[in-house]
Amino acid sequence: MTNTLMIAVIVAALAFDFFNGFHDSANAIATIVITKTLRPGQAVVMAGLANFVGYFAFGVAVASTIGKGVVGVEFISLPILIAALLGAILWNIITWLIGLPTSSSHALIGGLVGAALVSAGPKAIIAAGLLKILLFIVVAPVLGWLGSVLFTNIVLALSRKAKPVKANKIFKRLQLVSAASYAVAHGTNDAQKSMGIIALALVAGGVNASFTLDRWVVFSCYSAMAIGTMLGGWRIVKTMGTRITRIGPMEGFCAETASAIVMFVTAHFGIPVSTTHVIAGSIMGVGTVERASAVRWVTARRIVWAWLLTIPFTAACSAISFLILKLFI
Repeated sequence: MTNTLMIAVIVAALAFDFFNGFHDSANAIATIVITKTLRPGQAVVMAGLANFVGYFAFGVAVASTIGKGVVGVEFISLPILIAALLGAILWNIITWLIGLPTSSSHALIGGLVGAALVSAGPKAIIAAGLLKILLFIVVAPVLGWLGSVLFTNIVLALSRKAKPVKANKIFKRLQLVSAASYAVAHGTNDAQKSMGIIALALVAGGVNASFTLDRWVVFSCYSAMAIGTMLGGWRIVKTMGTRITRIGPMEGFCAETASAIVMFVTAHFGIPVSTTHVIAGSIMGVGTVERASAVRWVTARRIVWAWLLTIPFTAACSAISFLILKLFI
């Protein structure tokens, strides 16, 4: 039974990574598709391959935070992990269907918290780790907004004498670099969440004596993320690319570059921020540089509400899933 549950957790974790890439691919490709720098098919292949670069270029500090910084390892069981993943996958599917760009990372964290609470109570939760993650629900989009405002103003100052047609051509080329950089940062940050879950499953199943990130775990999670990204989540592209603010090549370049910088820095310090929150904040920042009214605040408010509901909703779903699983296990 233990081996079966452990395999189920690994399969569910890789499925979550796939849906994460599928759901969040819009974050990496929305601006580059809307500005017609690349065709949709080209954009998702580029983003999927860039997701995988994180495997070779960056560490796994975020995976360690998810694996050891939210719920005490001693309280982790295989049913908790399955329930957490079920809650997170359900939220991803629901928000994809209605076209909302929400955080897959926070969905997974909410799932872990909800299942652990009904299993072992509040003592299972590592308060400091959870508070840091909750804080960055606010901090991440603000950093994205501030970064894009600053970067956009610098770019405007440097290109103020450029002819519009020539500037557009230059920024379209630069967008290839900025979109690829964002996709690398996305893979580096988001694929690591499932790595932490699988590493916990291997401990709970008795395969590993301590929390260890085996090479096959890292490789599998990046692969699942890249495949999901390549298949694309087109419903969210329209929300990210057109319903927050008007996006041109310059705006897309600035938003993606600012987001990538924020995510590389937070990944270095092992802070599991939401890539969705960062890019959405950056897009809003680019819009406010032109004028505040350029941002469609009705859409922005709808997105923010979804952000706030992610952890409570997934916590509730995973808690219910855990209670149901316990009836059969």
